[in-house]
Amino acid sequence: MEKIKLVLIGGGTGLSVLARGLRDYNIDITTIVTVADDGGSTGKIRNEMNIPAPGDIRNVISALSEAEPMIDALFKYRFQENQIEGHALGNLLIAALTNITDDFGHAVKELSKILNIKGQVIPSTNESVRLNAVMEDGEIVHGESNIPKKNKKIKQVFLEPQDVKPMAEATQALKDADLIVLGPGSLYTSVISNLCVEGIAQTLVESEAPKLYVTNVMTQAGETNDYTAYDHIKAIHDHVGQAFIDSTICGPQTYNKEVLERYIQENATPVICDYEVLENENIAVYTHPDLVQISSEYYVRHNTKVLSKMIYEIALDTTRTIKFNPKKEDDEL
Repeated sequence: MEKIKLVLIGGGTGLSVLARGLRDYNIDITTIVTVADDGGSTGKIRNEMNIPAPGDIRNVISALSEAEPMIDALFKYRFQENQIEGHALGNLLIAALTNITDDFGHAVKELSKILNIKGQVIPSTNESVRLNAVMEDGEIVHGESNIPKKNKKIKQVFLEPQDVKPMAEATQALKDADLIVLGPGSLYTSVISNLCVEGIAQTLVESEAPKLYVTNVMTQAGETNDYTAYDHIKAIHDHVGQAFIDSTICGPQTYNKEVLERYIQENATPVICDYEVLENENIAVYTHPDLVQISSEYYVRHNTKVLSKMIYEIALDTTRTIKFNPKKEDDEL
């Protein structure tokens, strides 16, 4: 029986964690991953070799690999100081395969085969790009890692060069998708950066698949200060040029004093799910009482099991092509 085709768009920790959570479901997963990161090991490799940034790609490949958890530990391993300048081994493997194949996209495919991943990991573009931002005061900030440091309101982000082409596999996946999921993750630098690749946004809008946005739990200093759930979605729509998101997943916004104080130190606050505004914009809202979990250090994160099951059930409700049958069904959810 045909599997549901689920396409995830994003980058950073959010995308890899979500991909890992969905891996145990009987679905066809394709991830479209940003390659604009310019920090740390991935930034050094990108600049020295003039290839797309491998870091987010590495994390998603690791998350979807059937060889976890050792592959995950291996990919994240960083050599000590004076040992290959602190590079992550996974980044070096992708860089080496890029040299061997002379093509970044081909290197990602080959590494995916070697590690027997479940699904596809596709760079949004096969070219080295830099993410820039225009702030509301007119200042232009160059480089993904520099954007949050300004702590200013972002008006627009764009790629340099601006005419980079998308991977053909990425646009085809969007055309074939049964459900397209954007986020969770940094709004501008992980999600919208993918939509800045020429052709991605247009194909996304034209796709007949429903579009779901996973709203972040907390705002991010320097990117989304004081943003509500709708503010996140409006920023996406403004960059694409039209409204297209059909639904969103939002978390309940009740946190204790310790959590709020922890995030005040990071200049972050809970993302308010403004239900009435979303409903007035014809955006359906999904939530769950256990959607977020709080760590012993008072950090708030999505409950990956709950989030993954919600997305799977939304996909089922939309397509109704297969029976609910994950490998590891959790009766408690």
